Amino acid sequence: MGDHPIEGLMSAAMENIQEMVEVNTIVGDAVETKDGTVIIPISKVNFGFGAGGAEYAVPKKKKKDKKGSSQAGFGGGSGAGVMLNPMAFLVVDENQVRLLPVSGNAVLDQLLNVAPQVIDQLKGGNKKNKEQQEDKKKEKEAKTKAEERANIKL
Repeated sequence: MGDHPIEGLMSAAMENIQEMVEVNTIVGDAVETKDGTVIIPISKVNFGFGAGGAEYAVPKKKKKDKKGSSQAGFGGGSGAGVMLNPMAFLVVDENQVRLLPVSGNAVLDQLLNVAPQVIDQLKGGNKKNKEQQEDKKKEKEAKTKAEERANIKL
């Protein structure tokens, strides 16, 4: 089967879509801020494609082309649409990696992202409280021992 004109239309449209939609379209180029934080945009890409055509009947008196063949008339077209939606930003700094969504459920997503930090802080806070209580207890014991020594000398 030879090359059909619709194949050329489809091929051209697909090549153009391939050039537009690449990895950098979905995971964008990283941007580094002055403080060293790296921000990477993440997007969702939707695309659609359509092509169609029709051959017309060959008139009996049609002249042959230079190659000596008589081809039917062809009419066709193709089209494509691309939609790019930002979905989130990946934020990387010295201490953590966060995903900041752009969606309507951003509050829930942010709470889920912050939850590990809150838990760590609560655990750290409990440790600090225990350490402070132990320090106070040691100070009190030292003070009591010092008072006992002072009483013994008297």
